[in-house]
Amino acid sequence: MAENNDQERTEEATLKRLEQAREKGQVPRSRELVSIVVLLMGAVALMWFGGGMGGELLKIMQKFFTLTREEILDVTSLGLIIYSAIFHLAWQLSLILLILFFAGLVGASALGGVSFSWKAVRPTFSKISPIQGIKRMFGKQSMVELIKSILKVFLVSGAAFYLMWTSVYDFYQLNIETFPANIYHALDILLNFVMIICSSLLVVVAIDVPFQIWQYKKQLKMTKQEIKDEYKDSEGKPEVKGRIRMLQREMAQGRMMTKVSSADVVITNPDHYSVALCYDSKIYRAPIVVAKGSDFMAIKIREIAAAHDITIVSAASLARAVYFSTELEQQIPDGLFVAIAQLLAYVFQLKQYKKGSGRKPKSLEEKQFQIPTELRR
Repeated sequence: MAENNDQERTEEATLKRLEQAREKGQVPRSRELVSIVVLLMGAVALMWFGGGMGGELLKIMQKFFTLTREEILDVTSLGLIIYSAIFHLAWQLSLILLILFFAGLVGASALGGVSFSWKAVRPTFSKISPIQGIKRMFGKQSMVELIKSILKVFLVSGAAFYLMWTSVYDFYQLNIETFPANIYHALDILLNFVMIICSSLLVVVAIDVPFQIWQYKKQLKMTKQEIKDEYKDSEGKPEVKGRIRMLQREMAQGRMMTKVSSADVVITNPDHYSVALCYDSKIYRAPIVVAKGSDFMAIKIREIAAAHDITIVSAASLARAVYFSTELEQQIPDGLFVAIAQLLAYVFQLKQYKKGSGRKPKSLEEKQFQIPTELRR
């Protein structure tokens, strides 16, 4: 029973799953939203430019009914008249078509955004399979589409009957109006009918958009096991990640060990910690830590330092303070400046003594180093 529960798709889709779905062209879409936006904007465009287009049509009809005999017999003249009529009409029509074009783009991208995928347009067997087609015909999606179609019929017919009932007086008024006032009045009534009938379909859109979003999220829901597998694929298996981290540590330790030979001094604890410091006044404002380690690594640092004749100073409190307060390739904190300055002065004097050009410095005692309380470990 627990195994079945694990396989239930109860988890929300991850970002990776959503991105993969978008790459396949799987995004929430509402055909009802596209249709209503195009219809409403088409009605608005007719209100804006319908008068101009109607005026051009009237001019064309008047011109064609008043052609002279010479114009009818002259093919060139008749062609120019037709071309001029088409041009003026096409200009008005192109504005309406342009608005419809942008309305289609806005309606299509309003839900799900702009998305294009070659995978979505690639032919698949399931799309042309008769068996799959029959399943889709009697599936849940088909039932939803049927309910929406029935609802649209009721809304459109109901709105149309209501408008006809409330506009009976306007219809009677058309009989007593003179031309062309009755034509303009009829067009106004028609456009109002179109706007109100189209607006009635907003009820379908208000139902369809949330349904499409809910269905999209439901289709992309994942099982707990799928989320675990995705995490392993994206982050890597724990064993592999552990192996990579180990190799990275080994490489970092190898690079660190090569820098021990460039150190000026190695401070020890004396067995548990070792810290190698380097100071070049031309490059650094303060000494930097080039290597540090504990236990086995501390021993290796001391061995390399001894092999390169680097001074090793045993100062437990100072070694711990530097080890815990400073990372590799970083300068020592300001609180340790005085203590490290004393140490480096001793080291440089000792180097001069070994070269035979100075006196042997006095041995350092740990109590000489001034270490702030907040840096003590």
